[in-house]
Amino acid sequence: MESGGVTVGLALVLLLIVAAEFVNGWTDAPNAIATVIATRALTPRVAIVLASFLNLAGALSGTAVATTIGTGIVQAGAVSLLTIGSAMVGIIIWSSIAAYYGLPTSESHALVSGLAGATIVTAGPSALIGSGWQKVFTGLLFSTFLGFLGGLVLMVLLLWLFRGSGPRLVRGLFSRLQVLSAAFMAFSHGSNDAQKFMGPFALALVLGGVLPEFSIPIWVIVLLASVMGLGTAIGGWRIIRTMGFRVTRLEPIHGFCAETSAATVIELASRLGIPLSTTHTINTAIMGVGASRRLSMVRWGVARTIVGAWIITFPLCAGIAAAVAAALTAIGRVT
Repeated sequence: MESGGVTVGLALVLLLIVAAEFVNGWTDAPNAIATVIATRALTPRVAIVLASFLNLAGALSGTAVATTIGTGIVQAGAVSLLTIGSAMVGIIIWSSIAAYYGLPTSESHALVSGLAGATIVTAGPSALIGSGWQKVFTGLLFSTFLGFLGGLVLMVLLLWLFRGSGPRLVRGLFSRLQVLSAAFMAFSHGSNDAQKFMGPFALALVLGGVLPEFSIPIWVIVLLASVMGLGTAIGGWRIIRTMGFRVTRLEPIHGFCAETSAATVIELASRLGIPLSTTHTINTAIMGVGASRRLSMVRWGVARTIVGAWIITFPLCAGIAAAVAAALTAIGRVT
């Protein structure tokens, strides 16, 4: 009877992780294709197919980020299935609200703060791993400052290189080049963001006795990357409109610069095992591209709303996860 209970509990937690990855497809995965749709370099249908395929390819390119999330944020021996499940509930609730309002939130920060909130309740603050959190805050610096500066510098450079060229030539050239930058962005997104929920999934399999030690099986990679792609196809359009049309006006050269600079930063972080926010990175790159023309080209009111959503992600997800963990722990004691 006890083993059956563990099996049911494991299945429920795995379903919650899959649901959180699906919501991730609503709120985070559209980052990879928003700009290429906004500039009309690709149709939405083609962009989604491209993103789905290359997100999967990126997810298969390494597991450094998944390992950081699964073993480097909280002590694996101090958490339980209840901890992981509570974190997923916090992510699902907050990200669903954000997706409804078209706010591109960071699933990276939702995930680590949710895990932290639930872990503090179930195992205490000592179960948090300082070195892992250093990587999280390093990723925050990468995504914010390198994203903005990368977009700004690359845009200024290209404007100088093509200063004598006609608008038709520039648009035609970068409409083709942006297909490549969108592919690079989708691949890099998969190499970092698609991996994040694989860590908790594999950790849950270890806690449930399915895996003898922490590892990321191929079937887990394929399953979660596919679920994320499905979430993008079904519910990502509000985020795409916010990022692609509301922050600044984008032409193909702007989209190319934003995607190329953001993808470069993300790929570097992935190889270092740093879980950064792809949402922050592409959004700040778009802001940098817009600011390269003049600061007024960026709709800073929209930008402030987006940044506000980023800031409150940490306390909200941690608080919801902690409340769920506390409630479930209390119920378990009573029963």
